[in-house]
Amino acid sequence: MKKFEREERIQFDATGYEFATLAVRSGQQRTDEGEHGDPIFTTSSFVYSSAREAAAKFAGDEEGNIYSRFTNPTVQAFERRIAALEGAERAVATASGMAAILSTVLSLLKAGDHVVCSRSVFGSIVSLFDKYLSRAGIETSYVDPTDNDDWRGAIRPQTRLFFLESPSNPLAQLADITAVAAIAHEQDILLAVDNCFCTPALQQPLALGADIVIHSATKFLDGQGRCVGGAVAGPDHLMEEVFGFIRTGGACMSPFNAWVFMKGLETLKLRMEAHCASALALAQWLDAQPGIDKVYYAGLPEHPQHALAKRQQTGFGAVVSFEVKGAREAAWRFIDATRMLSITGNLGDTKSTITHPGTTTHGRMTADDRARAGIRDNLIRVSVGLEDLADIRGDLQLGLAAL
Repeated sequence: MKKFEREERIQFDATGYEFATLAVRSGQQRTDEGEHGDPIFTTSSFVYSSAREAAAKFAGDEEGNIYSRFTNPTVQAFERRIAALEGAERAVATASGMAAILSTVLSLLKAGDHVVCSRSVFGSIVSLFDKYLSRAGIETSYVDPTDNDDWRGAIRPQTRLFFLESPSNPLAQLADITAVAAIAHEQDILLAVDNCFCTPALQQPLALGADIVIHSATKFLDGQGRCVGGAVAGPDHLMEEVFGFIRTGGACMSPFNAWVFMKGLETLKLRMEAHCASALALAQWLDAQPGIDKVYYAGLPEHPQHALAKRQQTGFGAVVSFEVKGAREAAWRFIDATRMLSITGNLGDTKSTITHPGTTTHGRMTADDRARAGIRDNLIRVSVGLEDLADIRGDLQLGLAAL
């Protein structure tokens, strides 16, 4: 049991504590009011005692709050908590998960630079790289995330960043983060890992060799589908660049959303353990159903990266994708036959969700890009929530009956 000095009881020192404790207590800096809960600072600006103090803080000569676009105590508390959970020197909060990716790329890359990206990523990421970042002179090549030779072979003299999701959305493909990091670092390339599906409760990419971790806080970090937000975590010198972009570009997180995410983090470990247990049982059940062609879940022994998942994750996640027998119409009949599951593109909620990736989350990709990513018309994605497993399975049984 760690001994506390009185000052430590006011300002929590996160050193030496385990994950669940950090998720509940890290990041908060109590005010002189001595509040026990995390406060929400709903203010756009801050007041100074003098013109000299204002000038010193704006110039960076003194620490302190300036404007809530880039210095808000509630947002900073969330950033400190994410950094503690990911084992990072620093984290920067953003307006959304996509804003986190955009801010990372635009703050660390320039015109003429090249990105190597996993072919298995969220559809909007492909649109961001190909349609918008290409206009800024940043080129992107796509590779099989599971093929280390593919990563190495895609490197150009201008390559500055590797980007991947592991596990991927929606097919649960895994990259060997340690191996990909080694390939990147041989050429002084940065590796950024989207850790949305696992969260730091199940996987810590920085400990595996990644340079940057990216989150859509909208998903499991919140856990109840309440707010939109994102985060970037990594070494201080890289995060200072990302922070500078947020300060100027304005893709910032609101104080209220930061407070909601902090509340979500308090139960993150418990929720992810429950999500994983139900998802594994559901994947095993679906794998035995005659109406299912294939199940994509790393917890199944037949998954090609099952051993890798056991090595670099402490759980297999909450997202189960599967292909039904038939084409798109069969997948739609299956989805429409369910009664409890929510038909929505979001995931990471206490409520189980179901969607057809080919016409929703990945619908803006070209047909060729979807085919290369392995997203077929008969694919369905389920984010397994915290309802009773028997009820989730019963609802999916209605979908199977509709086939």
